[in-house]
Amino acid sequence: MMVMSREAIFRDLGHPKLRHARESSEPLLTPYRMGDIDLPNRVIMAPLTRMRANPDDHVPTILQAEYYAQRASAGLIVAEATAISPEGFGWADTPGLWSEEQVRGWGRVTDAVHAAGGRIIAQLWHTGAMSHPDLRDGVQPVSASDVDPLQFSVTRTGRKPTVTPRPLTKDDIRATVADFGRAARNASVAGFDGIQILANYLYLISQFLNAATNLRTDEYGGSLENRSRLLFEVVETVLNEVEAKRVGIKISPMHEGGAFRANDETLPITEYAVRKLNAYNLSHLLLMGNTTDFSGTPLEKLADDGMFRHFRPIYKGTLIANVNMYRERGNRLIAEGLADLIAFGRPYIANPDLVQRFAAGAPLAELDWETVYASGPHGYSDYPTYQPSQPTRS
Repeated sequence: MMVMSREAIFRDLGHPKLRHARESSEPLLTPYRMGDIDLPNRVIMAPLTRMRANPDDHVPTILQAEYYAQRASAGLIVAEATAISPEGFGWADTPGLWSEEQVRGWGRVTDAVHAAGGRIIAQLWHTGAMSHPDLRDGVQPVSASDVDPLQFSVTRTGRKPTVTPRPLTKDDIRATVADFGRAARNASVAGFDGIQILANYLYLISQFLNAATNLRTDEYGGSLENRSRLLFEVVETVLNEVEAKRVGIKISPMHEGGAFRANDETLPITEYAVRKLNAYNLSHLLLMGNTTDFSGTPLEKLADDGMFRHFRPIYKGTLIANVNMYRERGNRLIAEGLADLIAFGRPYIANPDLVQRFAAGAPLAELDWETVYASGPHGYSDYPTYQPSQPTRS
């Protein structure tokens, strides 16, 4: 595996122009200290599920090590969502963090990223009701309650409608919380620079937060405090394994179809959780903007920059803005104080040298959608770095 150094790419792109860019005050290209980690720039690689793990044992591969190392010039890489346990696994060909083999596989990834000068954190994932019996040897998936989220699971044989899950017992909940702690410990052993708890979108923690999927009548259901209890038990257990300055969280209100259609409690539960998270002094909060049309929903005011304008005064720590980000918007959000760091997802698929392209004012390559969820290096680790004399890949 050959990974060009940052300085080598600068030379290839024409150094007088790059020297001026590096010395400029462009917000995205300025350094930042996130918790205990010094970032050379504010360009974050967002977590991206790409389905390149070993399909049998969910071990990260050498190909994944190459892919992430190619993107090591990012201020920080947030690795793809990674299952904390066999019970939490719920998307075909994605990695785990519960076995020794998986830890060794991730160790090869973190070693490659560090050798290339980068920083990388793990994202801890329990899919809950988004899993499928086909992914669990016929076993029913679990959730807060027996409510089918009415989504689609990604299995080895394609997308299939979700099924009605089994409600977690209190003993199950304790075991699940412990699994998050074990996965956090495994992430440290694997050499990650920190972790991020996945607490949004359609997955288990969100299934507890969401009043439509959480119909429980015990201490994990009903009030805002009760529905967020699992979240904070997970946070506190993870903090027993990893110091707070290296632990972050991904959470935001959303509007999807089925049981995740925004309701009158979608925003209040997120506000409650984010306010309470301030007390933990975490390294960051990754906040997603709207991925769907918020018009006519209880989240309408959060469309576009509204998400960041609303939550910036609520969350006191480092805020990472994500979804539909491009260079100009990222610079503006930082300059206006609405975000500290900007996470780029789709641009990082086709542009492993995204930071260098921003610095050079170079055009961005377009991704090949047919290879996003596929296998092998094509459309994964074979996107070239930018050369001024060559056309970009289309």
